[in-house]
Amino acid sequence: MIVTTAETVPGHTLASTLGIVRGNTIRARHVGTDIVAGLRNLVGGEVGEYTKLMAEAREQAYDRMVAQASSLGADAVICMRFSTSTIAQGAAEILAYGTAVKFA
Repeated sequence: MIVTTAETVPGHTLASTLGIVRGNTIRARHVGTDIVAGLRNLVGGEVGEYTKLMAEAREQAYDRMVAQASSLGADAVICMRFSTSTIAQGAAEILAYGTAVKFA
């Protein structure tokens, strides 16, 4: 499946729009991770534990979006974006969304 942030896919003609597709996940921090991250915060630098957590969340949201597009019979998802919002202290939602389309 082609997924792009662009409005078109070079070399392909859009035949129809199937609608908005999305995938989301909500992740919460882990106490153990918070302790390690707190120590790292004292000395500075990247907090790898949180980087990994967010990367995994983005991947899961992306995969869920692609699965929804596939279930609609889409050839591609255009105008794909990520959005993040805080749900509660220590928990965040990652949303992947775009427009499912069919090619001619």
